[in-house]
Amino acid sequence: MPSPLVEFRAVSKSYPIYAAPSARLKELACFNRVSFHRDFWALRDISFEVFPGETFCIVGENGSGKSTLLQMVAGILHPSTGEVIVRGRVAALLELGTGFNPEFSGRDNVYVNAAILGLSRKEIDARFQQIEEFAEIGEFIDQPVKTYSSGMAVRLAFAVAIHVDPEVLLVDEALAVGDIYFRQRCLRKVHELRARGVTILFVTHAVSEVKSIGDRAMWLEKGYIKELGSPDAVVTRYSAAMVAKDSAYVTTLHHQAEKLQSAPVRAPEVVDTIPNIDHRFGDARAEVLGIAILNADGQPTHLLEPSAQVIVRISVRAHEDLALPIVGFVMRNHLGLDFAGTNTAREGFELPAMAAGDIYTVDFHLQLPELQPVTFSFSPAIADGTLRAYKTCDWIDNAIVLQMGAGEGEIYGAIHLPCRVELNRCLASSETALSHAEPKFG
Repeated sequence: MPSPLVEFRAVSKSYPIYAAPSARLKELACFNRVSFHRDFWALRDISFEVFPGETFCIVGENGSGKSTLLQMVAGILHPSTGEVIVRGRVAALLELGTGFNPEFSGRDNVYVNAAILGLSRKEIDARFQQIEEFAEIGEFIDQPVKTYSSGMAVRLAFAVAIHVDPEVLLVDEALAVGDIYFRQRCLRKVHELRARGVTILFVTHAVSEVKSIGDRAMWLEKGYIKELGSPDAVVTRYSAAMVAKDSAYVTTLHHQAEKLQSAPVRAPEVVDTIPNIDHRFGDARAEVLGIAILNADGQPTHLLEPSAQVIVRISVRAHEDLALPIVGFVMRNHLGLDFAGTNTAREGFELPAMAAGDIYTVDFHLQLPELQPVTFSFSPAIADGTLRAYKTCDWIDNAIVLQMGAGEGEIYGAIHLPCRVELNRCLASSETALSHAEPKFG
């Protein structure tokens, strides 16, 4: 096995926190013999390795230590304890403006940053046009960086980082400030660098990107490694924890529900089968009893047909009183990426409050688009609260999996959008001209 390009060996990082600016002065006046601060540990006992060609994704809440970790890989920060080993040229896209002198022009900053990373003047000259074309900031390349918007600064920083032939590329959430067009270009470039064997450390809050490009993922929580492993496993547990945390806010919401009926309510039709359970979580105040995919006639179907109408039927039971029940599902593709989803609250359908023992069955009527003939899974859930603050009662990952049938036409990409085609032509002003003119296409 090749040697890792990045190694963290029992690394911890602390920052001194002072109650007031005067406390710092007091400590300096005492020549640090008396402490007037407390230590804040941004990272505690972090150990991991990243190997050549690997895309290593890092997730976690704000303040969990992700940016501190990347800054130590970049050499901007040093550990308080432990050892950080980095082999090879590192290019970093971290905080906005990192490494840029705001008084210098974009052109000057390109040369300075590339020189710091070890490129000669001749090498920079040879690559400058590619950098300028990728950044797409036009005449601003010769203007001071302090006049740039945040998006322009990110464009130039990313362009430099990817054109200096890095062996290790660090990408923080800075890409989030870019427009959709440039963000997609950047992600395509990340895929190209992966194919070339560049090692990438990628920090993001977008869990779909972790599944899409990650080889391994690490979840940081309050400076500790909470989970380290495959992207699917880490993202599933991280997402579940974030949903559980959001549910804590439900206690401050809407406590005046409809008067609950004394006799339990039971839906006339109840689904009581769950074909598959990959992962299940929630507070168990309610449960998903079953899920079924039905055709337009209400019969179970085992094949999804393009452009067909289907019913996603979900039955749920309350074990405790639910003031604001929400029932919904997520549809995932064969790569495990969330493809679509909805719920009763999203569709503006307010379910009545549920008392313990009540059973509801909810039907979602869908018009399927034309999709690639791959497998799709449905993950049902029931929660209590609102779209902004809710508490998950039960969630089942990939409860039912169905194959999408092949349509009559070719599918380019993942989905065929409904489309109407017209011939747009300019008509001449007279019939004579029209009879002799060639069609002109707009």
